[in-house]
Amino acid sequence: MTTLPILWTFRRCPYAMRARLAIQSSGQQVQLREILLKDKPTPFLTASPKGTVPVVQNGDTVIEESRDVMLWALRQNDPEGWLDMPEEGYALIDTCDGPFKSALDHTKYAVRFPDRDEMTERAKAMVFLNDLNERLMQNTFLTGPKYSLADMAILPFVRQFANTDRVWFDAQGLGPLTKWLDNFLTSERFRSIMTKYPPWQAGQDQVLFP
Repeated sequence: MTTLPILWTFRRCPYAMRARLAIQSSGQQVQLREILLKDKPTPFLTASPKGTVPVVQNGDTVIEESRDVMLWALRQNDPEGWLDMPEEGYALIDTCDGPFKSALDHTKYAVRFPDRDEMTERAKAMVFLNDLNERLMQNTFLTGPKYSLADMAILPFVRQFANTDRVWFDAQGLGPLTKWLDNFLTSERFRSIMTKYPPWQAGQDQVLFP
């Protein structure tokens, strides 16, 4: 019997969300193992001592970065053509994972960064969001008329930023960006990757995803 790859995940983590989105789209079935970040199981830490999700264990191979997990899944099967995007899509993901995520953390977790000015950090994040909004004025999605890897890699982080203060976010006049986000949040696709599972325990039945 073929052993399915294991996906270690945490439901609310945006990095894990993007991994689940790509795995779902690819149709690559995995054993989903939900963890608690405050109580990480030993087999998870043995597989990936850095202790962050998502992690895929596929035989002797361990994939520890969310973007690599997305590419691993989609390079096996990409029925929606997410990898069919211009190079600028990868540059957008780089900006999301770098300057935008830094500004997002300094905004969302401002109490942890007393040396940072929350409003300044929020303004830094808005530079990226305004760029996305301008792109979405021209196209339905970030790199063209359909979803691409860039959309699915970035959406969970825009969601996280918007949720820091949704009333404020909605007042920023980002009409196309807000529509793009809300269409995703109300989709069956998003609902299906946000199913709640109990934390994994040794000996339990497999949880198959998708």
